[in-house]
Amino acid sequence: MTNIWLYTLVSVIIVSLISFIGVLTLLLKETILRKILLFFVSFAAGALLGDAFIHLLPQASKNGFTVYVSIYLLLGILTFFILEKFIFWRHCHIETSEQHPHPVGMMNLVGDGMHNLTDGMIIAGSYYVSIPVGIATTLAVVFHEIPQEIGDFSVLLHAGYTKLKALFYNFISALAAVIGAVLTLIVGVNFANFSVFIIPFTAGGFIYIASSDLIPELHKETKPWKSFAQLIGIIFGILIMFSLLLLE
Repeated sequence: MTNIWLYTLVSVIIVSLISFIGVLTLLLKETILRKILLFFVSFAAGALLGDAFIHLLPQASKNGFTVYVSIYLLLGILTFFILEKFIFWRHCHIETSEQHPHPVGMMNLVGDGMHNLTDGMIIAGSYYVSIPVGIATTLAVVFHEIPQEIGDFSVLLHAGYTKLKALFYNFISALAAVIGAVLTLIVGVNFANFSVFIIPFTAGGFIYIASSDLIPELHKETKPWKSFAQLIGIIFGILIMFSLLLLE
């Protein structure tokens, strides 16, 4: 149990520190930044799908693929849909503009805090399965967080925050992952069958994020060579998740 707490807390702290990557928007040219985002969005989509189908669902089905696995998976998809629709939480990876408006300022921070809280819960729940599954899930979240945090930082600057305030508030919002992880660890201690629910629920969340947020963003790029690069990124993300089976 001590190992689960240690691995989980280290993982969510690393994920929280990703919030500082937004400073890249100040150091890189826009053309270079968009190329980096192109790779990370496609790679994150592959990593999330790979983690869901290669690690989480096989674990959830270890004692047979029952109707409850399907129900919990669908509940994960519906929950993430509700969060996105009604709390204005959007995993968007491009900068705000007149053609692509974002929720601004405090609303963005509140929505991102909810997102980070869920990330912490997902990571903690995965470590209840096993250390390798927890590591795989942490990697999937990290690669998903990179374009997310760059986008959030850009939104805060657009909303009128100074660079230092944007970094500070974005980091405070990111720390919600620690709260989510701790709450999940406490709940998991008290409920022996907690992993039976959280594993397929997490898989459903990952499938929703990859399919409804990330992949539609990729479809906005129609140039053949960039589309091929996206396909390579997705495949690479899946292969990384598959390679982590060697740790089990």
